[in-house]
Amino acid sequence: MKWFDNIALTLVIVGALNWLLVGVFRFDLVAYLFGNLSMLSRIIYTLVGLCGLYLISLFGRIRGFSEN
Repeated sequence: MKWFDNIALTLVIVGALNWLLVGVFRFDLVAYLFGNLSMLSRIIYTLVGLCGLYLISLFGRIRGFSEN
């Protein structure tokens, strides 16, 4: 499952960088590359959001590692 954690983390980092670009430069990289709310960009936004929700479980796993 470590490979899935790495993919999820990578997608969340890409999403965070996209939000940084939106906040600082008003530039949405995903919309620029794949079209403004096209089906592909909506899939990417959905995957980033789902990975973010999945990574919430990381808090519990980190706490479990520190207790050992």
